[in-house]
Amino acid sequence: MNNEKNIDLLTTKAYYYDLPEELIAQTPAEPRDSSRLLVCHKDSGAIDHRVFSDIVEYFNAGDVLVVNNTKVLPARLYGKKSTGANIETLLLKRIDINTWECLAKPGKRLKVGTEIVYSDKLKGEIVSDTDFGGKIIKFHYEGVFEDVIAGVGVMPLPPYIKKQYKDPSRYQTVYNKVSGSSAAPTAGLHFTPELLDRIKAKGVTIIEVLLHVGLGTFRPVDEDNILDHDMHSEYIEMSEENARLLNEAKSQGRRIIAVGTTSVRVLESSCDDNGVIVPCQKETKIFIYPGYKFKVVDGLITNFHLPESTLIMLVSAFLGYDKTMNMYKIAVEDRYRFFSFGDATLLI
Repeated sequence: MNNEKNIDLLTTKAYYYDLPEELIAQTPAEPRDSSRLLVCHKDSGAIDHRVFSDIVEYFNAGDVLVVNNTKVLPARLYGKKSTGANIETLLLKRIDINTWECLAKPGKRLKVGTEIVYSDKLKGEIVSDTDFGGKIIKFHYEGVFEDVIAGVGVMPLPPYIKKQYKDPSRYQTVYNKVSGSSAAPTAGLHFTPELLDRIKAKGVTIIEVLLHVGLGTFRPVDEDNILDHDMHSEYIEMSEENARLLNEAKSQGRRIIAVGTTSVRVLESSCDDNGVIVPCQKETKIFIYPGYKFKVVDGLITNFHLPESTLIMLVSAFLGYDKTMNMYKIAVEDRYRFFSFGDATLLI
């Protein structure tokens, strides 16, 4: 199969595939590592069908596994205007101690100065509009914001998951640490503490980086030409010690395997033109699509992504367009489970 010569890879429609609705996972696999795993060998395109707990077999001693230790906030808030109208708010990114960039519905009716009451302990005031149709909201509360929204907010499950899942911890990785995400880095949901111990026992180093998932990760591509898509910035961190460990691994020819597209974006955003990892605390708007030359990442663990999304474009850049679309075709035919609570892929 050689479609790349005949398809314009800068068009959004090139990344469309047909997905039956019943393949969109509504609940996570139990236990976490019992989900299915589709392994695609990057060089040959050969595919293995496994269970996620088998992933240990694909690691070598000396490999570095990079995970995103962000923690999902209960970022969906329900409140009311003074008129009694219902308002739904999704926290996207913290601007300062009391102010957040948000999505709000119904956004067109919310003017600057509007007050929203979420509870007797939390109110918000719209202070400005954003250029992407969102709102800047200043919150009024007493105490610690994270503690206040823990009693008010709910887990921001994606809209294709129809019911609020009863156990909020299942929308967190087992290694979550730093609060700030408005969505989970879902590739990491498959790992258990026991599986991570087995991976370490094989001689694999596990390194934690940070990307707070926001609009840059899940915003749909509405433009016909992907170059017209404006990525939204997301906050990342790479520590000095982890930069040193990653540079050491690269210099010794050891593989760096990213858990999720968010870890990929941290790694590829925190290196210079020569592929040297540099410590950072900054915003990234990196947009990875076919033609991008990876400087750091050798392997990728990720879920199956929405059609025409920036994430399937990133996978196509890493694996190759033809292999990616063939892998998705096989996954649909074999009835893998898709999206946040779905099955996983290992591209290596």
